[in-house]
Amino acid sequence: MGRPRTPLLDRERITTTALELVDEQGDFSVPQIAKRLGTQTGSVYHHVDGRDGIVELLRERVTSAIDPGTLDVTPWDAALEAWARSYRAAFAAHPKAIPLLMTSPVRAPRVLEHYERAVTLLLDAGFTPAEVMPVLIALENLILGSALDLSAPETMWELTEETPTPRLAQALAAVGEHRADQAFEVGLAGFLDHVRHILANGA
Repeated sequence: MGRPRTPLLDRERITTTALELVDEQGDFSVPQIAKRLGTQTGSVYHHVDGRDGIVELLRERVTSAIDPGTLDVTPWDAALEAWARSYRAAFAAHPKAIPLLMTSPVRAPRVLEHYERAVTLLLDAGFTPAEVMPVLIALENLILGSALDLSAPETMWELTEETPTPRLAQALAAVGEHRADQAFEVGLAGFLDHVRHILANGA
């Protein structure tokens, strides 16, 4: 029996399967990947550097949806805003991956290169080295929190007669649809105003 034209197992298939599992249940295991691909667990390990290696493949896959061209926009604050929107969209497509990816060290070379570009953008704009990472981490916190919010139920507050909350009811009725998008716009505008102040006046 000849060998199949298409390999039954490779890093792309492993990554795709791991991401499917994460999208479904928020995590994955190597035996689950092997079972879904119809192979042995040991065979998966021949292609990846253990579970941590698969996590980094997932990181590369999810972040590959971030448009790198956003960091070439001018001026710097327009670039940061465009990057934030693209970053949010990439992670909003896989919200269950956020806790997994944000609680493990970043090792993937392509992702590190992306961070290098973001840091360079801020340094070239005039931020001091000490200011750069707090700015980037604060922006990521806003982006990832908002990406999770996009996956939340539309009704996050269940009002009951037992606990009268007329003002809350009024506010919820007034916000209408797309509350997550509206909240992101408020947060992003406030963030950008603050970092412009940092650049002009120091932290």
